[in-house]
Amino acid sequence: MEKKSEKLSLEENFDRLEETIEKLEQEDLPLEEAFRAYSEGMAILKQCNDQIDKVEKQVLRLSEEGRLEAFDNGEE
Repeated sequence: MEKKSEKLSLEENFDRLEETIEKLEQEDLPLEEAFRAYSEGMAILKQCNDQIDKVEKQVLRLSEEGRLEAFDNGEE
């Protein structure tokens, strides 16, 4: 699976993370392959965290006039 995780949705990254966990749970997994899977899983987890942070920054709030506005805390 050679897709770039940054181009995948959060749900797709969660699926990839689940596949990686299942691979790591295999009892007969060679150490080198387990390390590669662990490293890939950590990279996917970081991407998930980045995606969640991005969504949190776009949280909508209801203004006093009843309009939806993007939440902006000055970071980008």
